Amino acid sequence: MSKKKDASFDLMKHVLVPVHKIVDQDEREELLSKYGIKPYQLPRILSTDPVVKAIGARPGDIIKIERISPTAGKSVFYRYVVEEK
Repeated sequence: MSKKKDASFDLMKHVLVPVHKIVDQDEREELLSKYGIKPYQLPRILSTDPVVKAIGARPGDIIKIERISPTAGKSVFYRYVVEEK
């Protein structure tokens, strides 16, 4: 089976992929201060994740994920980007 990449497929526009953004320095400091945590205490996401690659995130970045649900409304989640070991 061939592993050709479909250039016409935009992962970020897929209906099941929520909005992912790299958190800027100000929001990062506010988030960590608000919860009194270090970045490594956040849930992790691998740097090899397709969405992480698509947005250009690197290990050490924090990603903000915004999910919209008809029942729960808008939910925000944070992930710390780590290298695969």
